[in-house]
Formats: sequence, C-alpha cells, structure tokens
Amino acid sequence: MRTRLANRSARLLLAAAAATALAATTTACGPEDNGAAAPAASASTSTDASADASDGAESGTGGTDSGSEDSGSEAGAGADKGGDKGAGEGGVGQSCGTNDLDLTLTPKSQAGGYYQVTAKAKSGITCYLDVNTPSVSFGSKPEGVASPVGQGGEDPIKLSGSAVAYTGISPKTTKEDGGVEFENLIVSVTDEDPDPAELALPEPAVVEKPIVTNWSTNPGETVPVIV
Repeated sequence: MRTRLANRSARLLLAAAAATALAATTTACGPEDNGAAAPAASASTSTDASADASDGAESGTGGTDSGSEDSGSEAGAGADKGGDKGAGEGGVGQSCGTNDLDLTLTPKSQAGGYYQVTAKAKSGITCYLDVNTPSVSFGSKPEGVASPVGQGGEDPIKLSGSAVAYTGISPKTTKEDGGVEFENLIVSVTDEDPDPAELALPEPAVVEKPIVTNWSTNPGETVPVIV
C-alpha cells in the first residue's frame, strides 16, 4: 500500500516538474521569438517603403524639371522667332502718327521756290511712316490742298533717334498771276489723322494748284516738279 502511494506521488511530482519546465520554456522562448521577429520584419518593410518613396520622388522631380526646361526653351524660341519679325515686314510695330513727330519747315529756292518739311520721331519714340505721301494743305480751304506728284518714296520709313524723312511742297505750279494767299501749312501723315500739325510759313505764300512729293530719306528726291 505504501509502495503504491509512493509511486503515485513520484508520478505527480514528475508531471508537475514537466509542466513547470514546459511553462518556463514557453515563457522564455515564445515571447522573445515573437517579439524579435515582428520588429525586424516591420523595420525591413519600412525601409523598403522609404526607399521606394524616395525613388518615386526623385523620378517625379526629374520629370518636372525636364518639362519645365523644355517648356521654357520652347517659349523662348517662340519669343525669339516673333521678335525677329520687324515692323514694316509683317505689320508689326508702331505706325507714326503726326503727334509722334517733330516737323520743321524750311523754305527752298530751287524749282521756283518750295517748302521742305523734315519729319523726325520725338524723343523715345520709334515708328514707321507706313503711308508713302503725307496729307498737305495750305490753310483749310479746298484750293489749298496739295496733289501728290509721286516723286521719291520709300515704304515704310523707320524713324527713330536722328533718322529723318523729307517731303517737298510747291505752293504754286501755274505760270499765270493769281492765286490765294495763305500763312500756314497743315501737314499730317494720313488723311484720317486726328492731330494734324500746323506749321507757320515764314511769310504769306500765293497758292495755286500746289503739289507735294512722297516721303524720302534723300532730300534730293523731294524737290517738287511737274514732269
């Protein structure tokens, strides 16, 4: 009887020892294995994701820079092409209005006497005389309107800085006595110009069938004569 109790006690002690050992093994190994493995995997995933994000950012930045540079180059090229197209060659540029010009009148003795009008752009202005012949009249009466004779002529003429253009006006082209006396000359670059210039004559002029030449940069081409 005592032998059976002793054997049973021994088995119970072995079972208890085995359970204690198993619990200790689970406590010592399980948490450490789980705790070590999970952070390592997490850290690896985080590192890979960061690398991918960095690569994507660099790729996107490169694409943006490339697109920006290409767009800028194309825009610059377009601007250069547009800038090469000068005024008077493609309708680009400012046409001269009468108020853009300084006009001076000088009496000349050639061809029986005429008036030379010199046109110069005002300071800071660059413009083009797009119309070949100025509109000229002695006073405001119909008999004072000068007819073009087609001499000279350049179209267009660029006026800027010291560049000038000339036109010549003869007040009388008839040989008979008579005519209407005027004291001023009205000049504009076109018939529709709203701001014509009025130039005082050095002395009253007898006017009959007056004529006017085209604009020219050569004053010798603006001596008005009837051919």
